[in-house]
Amino acid sequence: MASIHSTAIIDPGAKIGFGTRIGPYCVIGSGVVLGEHCTLHNHVTITGPTTIGAHNEFYPYASIGEQTQDLKYVGEPTFLEIGHHNCFREFVTVNRATAPHGKTLIGNHGNFLAYAHIAHDCVVGNHVIFSNNGTLAGHVSVEDYVVIGGLSAVHQFCRIGQHAIIGGCTKIVQDVPSFMIADGNPAEVRGINQIGLERYGMSSSEIRDLREAYKIIYRGSLNTAQALEVIQEKYQQSLLVMALIHFISNSKRGIVR
Repeated sequence: MASIHSTAIIDPGAKIGFGTRIGPYCVIGSGVVLGEHCTLHNHVTITGPTTIGAHNEFYPYASIGEQTQDLKYVGEPTFLEIGHHNCFREFVTVNRATAPHGKTLIGNHGNFLAYAHIAHDCVVGNHVIFSNNGTLAGHVSVEDYVVIGGLSAVHQFCRIGQHAIIGGCTKIVQDVPSFMIADGNPAEVRGINQIGLERYGMSSSEIRDLREAYKIIYRGSLNTAQALEVIQEKYQQSLLVMALIHFISNSKRGIVR
């Protein structure tokens, strides 16, 4: 059975999973589905409709599933879905979507440090790290294994590609391609995330090909379309380079240069 502190307020319409521990002064609203073996330390607020998987941990004053801050919202049913094995530190805020029946989505194994904010309609992947005050505006897409530095902000509708890193105090107003390091205000791509790729077991040949592709895109004289043509022809056998090409080719806002 769940362990619920006597001072916690649980709406009758909420569903609490087996083995979940809810600490003092937490508030769980109607329409919340909280999975097995979650931990809410104290003063955590979760409102619905929100569905949360197993083994998630919420630290004091986290506010999860509150309505969107988008002024266009007029009370339609919108949703938040969170996967498994995530950690939400103090004062993290995650909002539901804006459009009717829309969803804000968070994957698995994320680590969201104090004061991080995930706005309406964002899609956040697996194994991400948001440092303190890492902030997403609405409709942002963050792929797997992304690291967002402290006090950094991402403009609405931007995309952050897999294994990318955003440095601290960085302003992102365009897409950050997969495997790249973006830093500064205005943001610039500084190079590939070589150390991160090595840690995740990428081969030296794949990393070498990706580094050469980076040089063609960012250090050569070709425009982006021309550079993509060259590297697609030259590195057809590289999975990382093909993933990079796919990400850039699908950019609608343009990429951080």
